[in-house]
Amino acid sequence: MPTTFQDFPRKRPTTPLLDRAGTPVGLRRLAEAELETLADELRLELLYTVGQTGGHFGAGLGVIELTIALHYVFDTPDDRLVWDVGHQAYPHKILTGRRDEMATLRQKDGIAAFPRRSESEYDTFGVGHSSTSISAALGMAIAARLQNSERKAIAVIGDGALTAGMAFEALNHAPEVNANMLVILNDNDMSISRNVGGLSNYLAKILSSRTYASMREGSKKVLSRLPGAWEIARRTEEYAKGMLVPGTLFEELGWNYIGPIDGHDLPTLIATLRNMRDLKGPQFLHIVTKKGKGFAPAEADPIGYHAITKLEPLDAPKVAPKVASGPKYSAVFGEWLCDMAAADERLVGITPAMKEGSDLIKFSEQYPSRYFDVAIAEQHAVTFAAGMACEGAKPVVAIYSTFLQRGYDQLVHDVAVQNLDVLFAIDRAGLVGEDGPTHAGSYDLSYLRCIPGMVIMTPSDENELRKMLTTGHLYNGPAAVRYPRGTGPDAPIEKTLEPLEIGKGIVRRQGSKVAILVFGVQLAEALRVAEKIDATVVDMRFVKPMDEALVREMADSHELLVTIEENAIMGGAGAAVSEFLARENVLKSVLHLGLPDIYVEHAKPSQMLAECGLDEAGIEASVRQRMQLLGL
Repeated sequence: MPTTFQDFPRKRPTTPLLDRAGTPVGLRRLAEAELETLADELRLELLYTVGQTGGHFGAGLGVIELTIALHYVFDTPDDRLVWDVGHQAYPHKILTGRRDEMATLRQKDGIAAFPRRSESEYDTFGVGHSSTSISAALGMAIAARLQNSERKAIAVIGDGALTAGMAFEALNHAPEVNANMLVILNDNDMSISRNVGGLSNYLAKILSSRTYASMREGSKKVLSRLPGAWEIARRTEEYAKGMLVPGTLFEELGWNYIGPIDGHDLPTLIATLRNMRDLKGPQFLHIVTKKGKGFAPAEADPIGYHAITKLEPLDAPKVAPKVASGPKYSAVFGEWLCDMAAADERLVGITPAMKEGSDLIKFSEQYPSRYFDVAIAEQHAVTFAAGMACEGAKPVVAIYSTFLQRGYDQLVHDVAVQNLDVLFAIDRAGLVGEDGPTHAGSYDLSYLRCIPGMVIMTPSDENELRKMLTTGHLYNGPAAVRYPRGTGPDAPIEKTLEPLEIGKGIVRRQGSKVAILVFGVQLAEALRVAEKIDATVVDMRFVKPMDEALVREMADSHELLVTIEENAIMGGAGAAVSEFLARENVLKSVLHLGLPDIYVEHAKPSQMLAECGLDEAGIEASVRQRMQLLGL
């Protein structure tokens, strides 16, 4: 296996077994003795593939053996295999007939970064957000029962995703309905147990065997006739297993817990899965794997190698690195958080497992007692913040737009209804690129705008972001600042902590006939278009409360109003403008530019914006077309 990026496979490796195992049907024709060699070939193929396209990396390397074992033992796609999140699904895609399509991974019109039902019959459930697999597999298991089908349902979930409440809701429900299903816990951080080795593997084989299951059921029938005897025997078994395996929690919930076993030991994996395949009731298999397995840098730094960018060919001509146009918006947020924390000791920072992505690293180091990573638990993050706000703290919840959707009820009921002082720093707003529609922040303006008491801000550059964060922090009530992924236009950043006047926009360019009202980062494109058509450009800044006086002024002095936002047009900021004009009985031609009523498929962000008509050319074309229609 390669040990550095320099000796990554730049040409497709020779993989005779993988060539034969192009689908699970072909895989199941291989002899079991050949599978470890197949695992080596698949790992090389994954290294080559991700090197060509970039993408999620470490998780896939860690489940090579598990992926092979699952497709070898189970009759997929008839047996339903559900991957949680999907970061680890690249080996699954390679083994299910999509090997040649991997070169298009995460590219426009190519295959998706996550499992998708429309892409393959082997992708039984579309994912992207974590902690959904057990619920989905449980639904499939009950549906199979209702249809008198013997097909199996298997959920594969990571130890990080298991922290979410939704996973435990499903774990609690499955024994209640005695579902015939298998949950596999892929513990790649040893966060539950380090008890892995020969004895544990041996016990797993024994405890998952039909002989043991038959003896257990037979003993239950006999002892159940004696008052209290079965309960004593059950607890004795539970305590004996508890001394050797960490499954007491799952056993108490009603699952038959097996493990932990070495998730890279193919013979043990296959033997255990075969034993568990036909066991009735809820089955739980705990495996321990190493994220990045087989590539030393990824094993040493699983967070840093969670995903990688495309590798350039070794003989590629040397070009000067692209100079970023400005700091990343997340970096501006991270710097502001530290500055405001120094100025206000009430500030606390909360993230649902996005410390690196949301750039809270520096804050976590400088203010460890005021930093809270609640794991993958967005609902808890929001209500946790509400509880802190009740006691005088000033919580800042750093969260991706797409993940805030999961805490919407808590945002409404626990924060907004009580008018609590919580600031939501909403990262990755708008179209995020190659991760596709499951990760796009397309709806936050729409779902926030209808909540009474919310202040909603849309910065047009880095300095505006800093000012709006300060504004939201000082506001006494719920506030949200939504900003995109990536870098800004390199606007000079004022280091002061001065707020904006709430609800006030600003005219950035004065023109005639056409007024362009911009909510967010399309301001630069709007200004360039305005130079060509002599339009007025307004940086609206606030979606709520909107600067109604300024909108009325623009309506009175212009023939056409154009609204621009990187959010769904339905219910978005532009809709707020039209609602105001209708309420005021102002008849005015309004053109709304934003995200259409479709799921915008994965591509480069620039391609996605062009597809939606939100790049400079698209904005100009739409405005000119409307101007021509109006005779302007």
